[in-house]
Amino acid sequence: MTMTRRTAMGIVAAAAAARGQQAKPEIARGPFRADDHSLDKYSCPEWFRDAKFGLWAHWGPSSAIGAGDWYARNMYMQGSRQYEYHLKTYGHPSKFGYKDTIPLWKAERFDPKALARLYREAGAKYFVSMGVHCDNFDLWNSRGRRWNSVKMGPKRDIVGEWGKAARAEGLRFGVSEHVWGSYNWWETNKGADKQGPYAGVPYDGNDPANRDLYFPPHGLAKEAWAEQGNESEEWKREWFLRAQDLIDQHQPDLYYEDGGIPFGSWGRSLVAHYYNQSLRRHPGKVDVVYTGKRRSECLSGTCVLDVERGVVDEIEPQPFQTDTCIGDWHYDRDTVYKRPKTVIDLLVDIVSRNGNLLLNIPLPASGMPDDKELQIVASITAWMKVNSEGIYATRPWKIFGEGPGIRKSAAGEGMNGTPEHFNESKRVDLKGDDIRFTTKGGALYAFAMGPNPRETWIKALAPSRRLEQRKVARVELLGGSHDPLKWKLADDGLHIESPQNWPSEHAVGFRILFS
Repeated sequence: MTMTRRTAMGIVAAAAAARGQQAKPEIARGPFRADDHSLDKYSCPEWFRDAKFGLWAHWGPSSAIGAGDWYARNMYMQGSRQYEYHLKTYGHPSKFGYKDTIPLWKAERFDPKALARLYREAGAKYFVSMGVHCDNFDLWNSRGRRWNSVKMGPKRDIVGEWGKAARAEGLRFGVSEHVWGSYNWWETNKGADKQGPYAGVPYDGNDPANRDLYFPPHGLAKEAWAEQGNESEEWKREWFLRAQDLIDQHQPDLYYEDGGIPFGSWGRSLVAHYYNQSLRRHPGKVDVVYTGKRRSECLSGTCVLDVERGVVDEIEPQPFQTDTCIGDWHYDRDTVYKRPKTVIDLLVDIVSRNGNLLLNIPLPASGMPDDKELQIVASITAWMKVNSEGIYATRPWKIFGEGPGIRKSAAGEGMNGTPEHFNESKRVDLKGDDIRFTTKGGALYAFAMGPNPRETWIKALAPSRRLEQRKVARVELLGGSHDPLKWKLADDGLHIESPQNWPSEHAVGFRILFS
């Protein structure tokens, strides 16, 4: 055994011994404890309900490869697209493993100040930095770990720089954590090719010197992304302490958990610690948001529901968040991005149902969005400048919308037995006869999801439906002239004559005022 390996294994053993001395998690003092009865007293802060739109940098070492999401897992799966790419580009994973790709992530054009300014101008009210993905590599100066972005790769505190830049632009700041499931997600690095010239040759995850990144060997997982029941207590402790360190160092306004609250009392302890820390900084109120993807936990008030790549069926009784991406989660040079219309359709549809949209702009290795991404951001910026009045600080109306797109907008299967996750691929473009509603300050905002050539017909305002008792007094076009449009309220609804010029090629917003 070489001296390097002895040193590395010593670091692992020392860290494990230190963590092992803490049998139970220690959390900040306060009224929240690691039990459901305590946590269900949480309520979502108003800043999040008002924000409606956030941007996200799901960015880390895998982004340097430019071959898409889950690279760290799939490069160890013979026959997968990413395995073949790795073999051709870098060599066999027994000789050049994931750990060897980390120096390729240099972030040489990363300018968080400029990006935070760009994203604020695009209309984002909060920004989220990835804290740690399933590759077990921390993007802040995590205590007691060598595998982080300050010691390796770009040698910068990515989370810290993002946080400082976002807050300087007046944005709320969040972090995302995806590592809880890594214990089983990454068991592929312990394998070997089943056929071919390297058949039976162990991948580099089998080397004991790398176990503080790749995990010790353990029983095979039944699936990639779920609690298996085989996670060691040592791993649960390590996850808790690292997540706690991320919170304590960077004090995020939002903490994105990529799944439900994990590991029983360990996870609930983290949530309680987070809320108690917020009470220390904001006496008298919890001013932070913890998002989780298990509906049953969020309905009780413990946290805010996050829906991955999907839209809920109806107006949610509590604020929620949809997270999605313009392409693949990690940068993929070959991906096809969403069109600006698709993003704007999602934003308006989600807001009408009491939600926020968190949109990932995946960064390449350099840290600078590519030209196509910048064009998408520019389109969002232009639309928000015209229509944001009907988005920010709004609340749902009595119904979220009408039109033929309703039946097709939220169909699909999801995680944890709920239908809303991962249904965005089943959506169709919304059109001018699809209407979405929001309300604020006595005004009703009606978004036609595309300019209509002759008139916009809002059936929900038909007197016979009795959804609105007030009389329509004025109808105005957001971003257009403040002169009243030509309109009439008939038995079958509100008819608005189309203007000669529309302020947007995508969804167009009407401000409806009442006497």
